Amino acid sequence: MERKKNEHIKEIMGVKWKPDTIDIIEQKRLQCYGHVKGMPEERLTKLIVDWIPWERRKRGRPRKTWMEGVQAAMTTRNLEPDHWRNREE
Repeated sequence: MERKKNEHIKEIMGVKWKPDTIDIIEQKRLQCYGHVKGMPEERLTKLIVDWIPWERRKRGRPRKTWMEGVQAAMTTRNLEPDHWRNREE
């Protein structure tokens, strides 16, 4: 059986204009990141996002952290860390 890409199947179904699930998740993650970055410094939510644990990680392949996902989404969209202030981008 021949493999077909998602883009090809979307084109056949006529839903090419709809965003992927991954795009929606990244967009919501970036919205949450901007919301948290706009909070005052003493808020618990902002302190937790900026917190770096002291302990080492377990053996094996490390799981991606939430911030690594945010940084990956920002690099794919060519955004700088200060772009959370401009909500139009």
